Amino acid sequence: MLRNRKLNLALAGSVALALALPLAACSVKDTPVASASGGVTAQSLMAADGANWLSYGRTYDEQRFSPLNQITDGNVGELGLAWYADMDTARGQEATPLVIDGKIYFSTAWSKAKAYDALSGKLLWEYDPKVPGETAVKACCDVVNRGMAAWGAKLYMGTLDGRLVALDRATGKEVWSVVTVDQTKPYTITGAPRAINGMIMIGNGGAEMGVRGYVTAYDAQTGKQLWRFYTVPDKPGNNDEEYLKKAEATWKGEWWKLGGGGTVWDAMAYDPELDLLYIGVGNGSPWNQAYRSPGGGDNLYLSSIVAIHAKTGEYAWHFQQTPGETWDFTATQHIILADMEIDGKPRKVLMQAPKNGFFYVIDRTNGQFISGNAYAPLNWAKVLDPVSGRPIENPEARYDLTGKPFISMPGAAGAHSWHPMAYDPTNRLVYIPAQFAAYPYFPSKDWKPQAVGFNTGIDSAAGAMPAIKAARDAAKAATTGAVVAWDPVAKKERWRISFPGPWNGGMLATAGGLLFQGNAKGMFAAYSAKDGRELWSFPAQTGVVAAPITFKAGNDQYVAVLAGWGGVWPLATGVLADKSGPVRNISRLLVFKIGGAAKLPSAPPFEEKRLDPPALVGTPATVAMGNNLYGQYCTVCHGDAAVGGLLPDLRHSPLNADPEAWQSVVHDGILNANGMIGWSKYMTKDQIETIRHYVIKRANEDKALETR
Repeated sequence: MLRNRKLNLALAGSVALALALPLAACSVKDTPVASASGGVTAQSLMAADGANWLSYGRTYDEQRFSPLNQITDGNVGELGLAWYADMDTARGQEATPLVIDGKIYFSTAWSKAKAYDALSGKLLWEYDPKVPGETAVKACCDVVNRGMAAWGAKLYMGTLDGRLVALDRATGKEVWSVVTVDQTKPYTITGAPRAINGMIMIGNGGAEMGVRGYVTAYDAQTGKQLWRFYTVPDKPGNNDEEYLKKAEATWKGEWWKLGGGGTVWDAMAYDPELDLLYIGVGNGSPWNQAYRSPGGGDNLYLSSIVAIHAKTGEYAWHFQQTPGETWDFTATQHIILADMEIDGKPRKVLMQAPKNGFFYVIDRTNGQFISGNAYAPLNWAKVLDPVSGRPIENPEARYDLTGKPFISMPGAAGAHSWHPMAYDPTNRLVYIPAQFAAYPYFPSKDWKPQAVGFNTGIDSAAGAMPAIKAARDAAKAATTGAVVAWDPVAKKERWRISFPGPWNGGMLATAGGLLFQGNAKGMFAAYSAKDGRELWSFPAQTGVVAAPITFKAGNDQYVAVLAGWGGVWPLATGVLADKSGPVRNISRLLVFKIGGAAKLPSAPPFEEKRLDPPALVGTPATVAMGNNLYGQYCTVCHGDAAVGGLLPDLRHSPLNADPEAWQSVVHDGILNANGMIGWSKYMTKDQIETIRHYVIKRANEDKALETR
């Protein structure tokens, strides 16, 4: 394994070019990217012309602001569907497409990829890495993929089973593929890589399951590993780098046995002037610090922004947002870079609204804390220390110390999850797709790690939603969502767009004075970037969680979004999954322009299913065991308290009345190729049977609620 300082020095020329160019120079010229040099370069990535969308956040600073202004707040009402393309998988769609010289490239669920002609909508090629279906059990939050990177004449994407793949942009043919993780461990890749000066940067996920996080740089031409940066220390004595040796003192016990966590599963940003790569580091493994690091400690570099010298992979600085995190409060949420005047002085800042509910402004040159204020309701902490930025915690929130349950706001889904924000430098506002939802943390007694499934140290069964109408109504009433327009200089909210529920889509801001977003109600809408007034909307027929893009093809500006309901919220939250209304998955790429006249086919009607379960015959002890096992192994895919969302709702399953058929699926794994593995290695047939009885009990309880 290569260490941080091993680097292909042939990249030096590209680095020098990068350092000579500004962070985010904007131009609307239609310069072809596929130049004589052979394709996407450092110069084309930083020229940031509006015609193309070359990187996950459009530009290295990840602002998701486009200089295109053909579509404005005055004519957006004339926006219409230009064309659409159906996907071949009905799972969550979270990717941001790339647009290069009139062609659209994007990844879909199960790590597939497609290319279309941007004008005609003609399919140019498609690629399937054939991820084994059983990989789904390693994924915390659906079999999603958030996007691709471009360099030269190639595209790059991660696969759910831990590969980094290079594709020929013209044909979609695989050029090379490298395995970036130990595939015997529960690692996955769902995030988009970044292309920087001939290097491809990629992280990974799996902290809920039990792994050690890192980010790796590979040579864009050959796939050779150049450096690897670990985010948490290994066993004492195994850490060569000074930053990891310093981190050792902030951990207790034998954290390395379960990896420690700290996966870099989403956010990255890059400053070419400073040659610093900024990564967002994830949660601890397990969540419950009493098991992860008994005796406490800050547990560096969990829940931190870490700056890395991109050329060498060496540590530069860090800022930890949630020391000793124990709530799944990741710092992997969208990172935005900008230059702005604060207190009368020009500052190079980094901005983030992580899960923990505070909006941070940090000096990106050195990691100095500038400001941090709550952008969402929270009760786990009171405020941030005005000098250090360290949270002043609510002692009751430390369920790892008290041993008592704590209902936290925000919860594990975060006040802001992976859904990208946008920054409008004209209005000087950051638009946050925020969500307001609590989570009950019940510490698990005598917890032991398991071979598969969530390893959190939390008792999911104890915290499941009860079959009590009043409790459900109260939880639903307290669960909402919004777009929060945040002024990072004034450190306060300017205005908001309210939604009935959470898990609404990522953001796009444009020079036309517009803000675009899809939502959990199945609409795709345009708003005024000044005040949030809705100016236009389109019924997408499905929930939209991905972020839109805009580009120019021919003489027209287009707006595109990948639609398709999915992710952890519709999978795992049970009765709260449809807070915005009943939503289905119809996975499509939707492309709009002024005067577009295409029509979607009629949406299939919703089928209201009435529960008709078999009679409950399991004993209370049997059902209790099934409840515990369901909480350990099944909740994240089949829903809290067995109330399903995106995947099959087990309360309605005909297998409930057929013990042998139940065993054939759950024990033997006859649906393994679909992602439903057989659990014979982890549970006995008798244990699997108790889960069936628990599901039958839950179905009968909810049938009784239906008749009231």
